Amino acid sequence: MTMSDPIADMLTRIRNANTAKHDTVDVPASKMKIAIADILVDEGYIAKYNIIDEGSFKTIHIVLRYGADKNEKIITGLKRISKPGLRVYVNKDQLPRVLGGLGIAIISTNKGVITDKEARKQNVGGEVLAFVW
Repeated sequence: MTMSDPIADMLTRIRNANTAKHDTVDVPASKMKIAIADILVDEGYIAKYNIIDEGSFKTIHIVLRYGADKNEKIITGLKRISKPGLRVYVNKDQLPRVLGGLGIAIISTNKGVITDKEARKQNVGGEVLAFVW
């Protein structure tokens, strides 16, 4: 099976690990995925991540976060928006709000991969990669 959408694969792995209440999940690394992991850490959706060097390829080792009791998920939803077959671009006036600002939209802009809040601040649009809430 060829990986046509590695970002969707990463989000699915996190979603599945979260549902199964795993502590950690490993995803193959790329610059884009590391940028997404950075945002998830900054926004408090995951505890931390490490990059594991396995010879020629790298893996992102993500440590998931849960609430006070392990049953309380921090990430309630992850949704891939822009897909390889259907890219979704927005200009700075159309930036999406996830759950009225409770969630975040991850946007790939010419200023890097940033959240919708950051994109509003910087007045840029871009490709809507995913929603997290």
